[in-house]
Amino acid sequence: MRGIKEQDLTLDTPGTGEVLVVEPLLPQRIRRPSDALRFLITLVSLAAFVLLALALRRTLNGLEIDVQAGTGRAPDVLSAAAGLLGGVSVLIVPVAFAIERVFHRDGMRVTQGLIAAILALLISYAIDEWIILSGLTDLKQLLTGNREVEPLNTVLTPAIAYATAVRMSRRTRWRALMWTALALDVFALFTATKVTALGVILTYLVGLAVGFGTLYGIGSANTRPPGSAVVAALRRLGFVPVSARRLEDDSSGSRRYLVGLADDRRLAVTVLDRDRQVAGMLYRLWRRFRLNTETRRKAIRSLRAELEREALMAYAAQAAGARLPRLLGTSEVGTEAALLAYEHVETRPIAGLRDEDVDDRLLTQIWEQVRLLHAHRLAHRHLTGESIHVDDAGRVILLDARSGEIAAGDLLLRLDIAQLLAYLGMRVGPERAVRSAAPVLGADTLAGALPLLQRIALSREIRAAARRDRNLLPAIREQIVALEPQATVEEVRLERFRPRTLVTIIAGAIALYILLPQLSQVNVVSVVTTANWAWGGAALLAAVLSYLAAAILLRGFVPEPLPLGRTMLAQFAGSFVKLVAPAAIGGVALNTRYLQKRGVPPGAAVTSVGASQVVGLTSHIMLLLLFGYLTGTQAAPSLTPSRGLLVALLAVAVVFLIILAVRPLRRVLTTRVRALFSGVIPRLLDVVQSPRKVAEAVGGTLLLTISFVICLSCCVRAFGGDISFTAVAVVFLAGNAIGSAAPTPGGLGAVETALSLGLTVAGLANPVATSAVLLFRLMTFWLPVLPGWASFAYLQRHDAI
Repeated sequence: MRGIKEQDLTLDTPGTGEVLVVEPLLPQRIRRPSDALRFLITLVSLAAFVLLALALRRTLNGLEIDVQAGTGRAPDVLSAAAGLLGGVSVLIVPVAFAIERVFHRDGMRVTQGLIAAILALLISYAIDEWIILSGLTDLKQLLTGNREVEPLNTVLTPAIAYATAVRMSRRTRWRALMWTALALDVFALFTATKVTALGVILTYLVGLAVGFGTLYGIGSANTRPPGSAVVAALRRLGFVPVSARRLEDDSSGSRRYLVGLADDRRLAVTVLDRDRQVAGMLYRLWRRFRLNTETRRKAIRSLRAELEREALMAYAAQAAGARLPRLLGTSEVGTEAALLAYEHVETRPIAGLRDEDVDDRLLTQIWEQVRLLHAHRLAHRHLTGESIHVDDAGRVILLDARSGEIAAGDLLLRLDIAQLLAYLGMRVGPERAVRSAAPVLGADTLAGALPLLQRIALSREIRAAARRDRNLLPAIREQIVALEPQATVEEVRLERFRPRTLVTIIAGAIALYILLPQLSQVNVVSVVTTANWAWGGAALLAAVLSYLAAAILLRGFVPEPLPLGRTMLAQFAGSFVKLVAPAAIGGVALNTRYLQKRGVPPGAAVTSVGASQVVGLTSHIMLLLLFGYLTGTQAAPSLTPSRGLLVALLAVAVVFLIILAVRPLRRVLTTRVRALFSGVIPRLLDVVQSPRKVAEAVGGTLLLTISFVICLSCCVRAFGGDISFTAVAVVFLAGNAIGSAAPTPGGLGAVETALSLGLTVAGLANPVATSAVLLFRLMTFWLPVLPGWASFAYLQRHDAI
């Protein structure tokens, strides 16, 4: 409890006596999450309208002409009357509303509206000046129609911001008056050709954004019912309160009260406030968008729906025989809140227990409660240390029924078990967590939860713990497998997509945006008819040679014998995988899987592929420096490095020194390098003991790079280009490095842009460079997809990957 100076002692006089409600002083103003959400949605809508308008300029211009033609047919008398009435009303209605509020002693609301109006005036004026002076001709033309008009109307924007900030929309008559005034004014502005259609839309959205931003920044009047209203609602339910005390809010931010009754019973009362229903909604929307259907929760629920959901879950759990606090009644508290009255039981969460107090008997009780819920198809969905409590008699009691589901499917029940296994594994260790569950649930049930031991399926705190301790979930899986070695469990995909997929889509869109202007410069028919396809055939042979080189390279880093044919098929399969994964990720994963299927232990498979990547990276850098050095010396007899190479080396040195000087960056670098080489170096030592393996590793590495350089050089010559082999090598090595870093599949977009720019800088005409790069990518990225898919299917069918 806080000190008495921080408490508000509220006297409840209605009913059969006075009740002293002890609670913290409620703030007069609060920031409502709903206002922040509306502000963000308005900003997103504003950006979407601008982008859509730029993409559909012709359509919008046609719409503008139609609107102007339609309003231009209005009689002059009507236009003049609308202009006079609308212009006056837009100013009079806000003033009249302000006077009405002042008489009702609501001056703070008027002040808030004035602040929003002033901000909207300044912001709209600044946007107008920026649009006119910035040189954005397309946007300026859409917003002004190349006439002397304001892009955003500096009268309408403050009026809309004012109406939003004073919440005029909640007053039916005032809302109708304001919308009528705005409609008349907009009609008059159109007839006088003083606005454009897009200008009106953006004016409205900017006014809304400023209004909602002001509401959230300054806050709104607190309409949450105080403790006295909660006590009055309990009286209406037939209870006779004699005392009430505010407790700490629960994990979802709902208020909690401890209420004493005349018959010496006590109630634990949870109050659901309407303004809290959208709290955390962005996170719930993200989870709903990212996860598959059955695992998702509804992002937004009304106050009534939230009340009914929690009450239904509490009653169902009681019927199932599970130990949850008994729900005694529910009620609305005015129009802004609702309450649930539970029987109060003195408990403490197991998160606060000492480790020695969490014994096997307590663990068995926890699993027994879960079994009772699941037997009646009830999923708790939030089994953590804060929702599992222990009473004075040592009995387990589950709280937080609001997050539960009735008539739950198998997936939700298995998710419950996975969540509890992860929490208990973190608390008492994986071995005890699984051992305590097995006698209660059975090994088959635990095996069913095995594929759901994924970080994405767990609560936030457990995900954070699993991120810190990466061995937590694998250790739990191992314990379950030890119980049921023969269990066959189908893989469960919970995510619709990974965040990396979203980044890939965005990067792909940017790459397409960059590529399209380049493609517009190339005449495809001319390319096909004028190309020297003898060089094209040579490029194709070099591309095929690269897959043989990749197979030899991988064989060189694996002491165990690998068949050349299947290893080469695995490299072709990697070209198919690159369509759905970045170039630096897909091939590594597929090769690791291939080695494991060949009987190489998982750790050795990872280090073998890692060793090939490290040596390949080192070779890549050395070849880039070598060819860059040779390119700089071709124009002069002395062996002096080119200025560009020196600048690049100095830049790399400066970056490296900065990393070493900054402690967090240095720690990250040393940790990554130590983790990489701790497994790679022993594997390399195994390889160097065999001269044949060394020859395969070095030869495959060099042959892989040289074959790609030959392919690109042949593509250049196919279109009449003539630049040195060393220059082509530098361009390829630099472009390939960029492509490996890009998050798009196969470096799509990034490789094309880098290679085209490099060849252009090397002296090729832009159309020739673009044509050569497109042919190169056709040979090395697109054509191998079909044989890659066939290889992938073949290897899968023969259980080779």
